[in-house]
Amino acid sequence: MFRRLSRWRLALPAALMAAGLAGCGSGTGSGATATSAAGAGAKEVTVFAAASLTGTFTELGKVFESAHPGTTVRFNFGSSATLAQQIVQGAPADVFAAASPATMKTVTDASPAGSSAGSPASFARNKLQIAVPADNPAKVDELKDLAGPGVKVALCAEQVPCGAAAVKALGAAGLKVTPVTLEQDVKATLTKVELGEVDAALVYQTDVIASGGKVRGIAFPEADQAVNDYPIATLAEAPAGEAARQFVDLVLSQQGRDVLTKAGFEVP
Repeated sequence: MFRRLSRWRLALPAALMAAGLAGCGSGTGSGATATSAAGAGAKEVTVFAAASLTGTFTELGKVFESAHPGTTVRFNFGSSATLAQQIVQGAPADVFAAASPATMKTVTDASPAGSSAGSPASFARNKLQIAVPADNPAKVDELKDLAGPGVKVALCAEQVPCGAAAVKALGAAGLKVTPVTLEQDVKATLTKVELGEVDAALVYQTDVIASGGKVRGIAFPEADQAVNDYPIATLAEAPAGEAARQFVDLVLSQQGRDVLTKAGFEVP
């Protein structure tokens, strides 16, 4: 059963941000290892995270579990907008990592007056590419080709971060594109290309990389005007408590930054 909203106010103390951004000086001691002794009683950390973070956070979850024997990290990946609504409605979560400040704001705005919530920390940036099938049957080479006759395009729904970014990028190019499908998260949008159901889609560059060659990515200049910042925060009174803050520490640490940049994210 969902718990009351008051249990899920955001809490990210300044000390946590400083510790995470500073990282650790060497090797595998960063983030998780240095604090593994504290909060050892927690057995499970529940992380709600944007679908585009699936690969990187799954990897960081394994790192965290290795540094905290007996603790399991459980993920709920999906559209940031959907996850934010679930949290507002009382879904039990310890950490929220969103694909845009706007979706994080949905949660912070819903916090009760007088909340001691701190500001979420930005930990990554991502931008769009055009994803096309490996053989690119529609011969899409640039953004304006998406508006061409007969070109089947998939976009994320506008209310989710990848869709909002697509609207900005297309607006910057002065283009009107009518998609054949609007998907609820970036993974579903990319799948349409992988299955050959569409000729092209606008997805994050990290998802193109994660496809492992199933699709080809095409960069375009207007993507620079639609970059998404990714914020992360613990949720106040989260069951995992200190362990949740330690997971955020890991994401903000140099070890976390290395995992993110390897996947194609930019880090602040």
